[in-house]
Amino acid sequence: MTRILVVDDEPHILALVTRALHADGHETVVAEDGQAALDRALEGDIDLVILDVGLPSLDGFEVLRALRAGGERMPVIMLTARSSTSDAVDGLDAGASDYVPKPFSVAELMARVRSRLRERTGAVTMVLSQGDVTLDILARRTTVAGREVDLSAREFALAEQFLRHPGAVLTREVLLSRIWGMDFDPGSNVVDVYVRYLRAKLGADHIVTVRGEGYRWE
Repeated sequence: MTRILVVDDEPHILALVTRALHADGHETVVAEDGQAALDRALEGDIDLVILDVGLPSLDGFEVLRALRAGGERMPVIMLTARSSTSDAVDGLDAGASDYVPKPFSVAELMARVRSRLRERTGAVTMVLSQGDVTLDILARRTTVAGREVDLSAREFALAEQFLRHPGAVLTREVLLSRIWGMDFDPGSNVVDVYVRYLRAKLGADHIVTVRGEGYRWE
């Protein structure tokens, strides 16, 4: 199991990201300040770091530079409210593998995590299939019984969640947080709307409503 270090001084972001990582099958450790993050990353058992820039004690750029200077080559995804081009360039020049501005889509962040881990391990599990439905994650292509179906980015992300967790009940709140990220409204019916879209495109029988809980891929 991969071990991912999540570094952020905002507890709700730590909780949001760690829940999504656990759902994807990763083990997580967390740190809330730069020095603690650097000390933990240097222990040598971390496969990937999700690193905020605005941290107490040491900022994310300082942590990243110290890691690279110490010879640590694990992927580092910078996660930050600083979205200017110059900050992105600074992060990448310091040795970041990727750079994700806040607010972010959890589904997109998880896709970037999987991409960086594939690069590190050489894994090639890029196609998800359940029954007659197949998703090619890298090509962003969907087929149903061999016929290509056009999905929007949100529809694809929702379908990916279902195919990664067949048989599991996914609540509306979980789907909102993973796909719509930090901007979601807990009272929104957007999940129900997109489930209807998917049923129309992938087949109505694939997604079952679990009354009072959420949805399950059959």
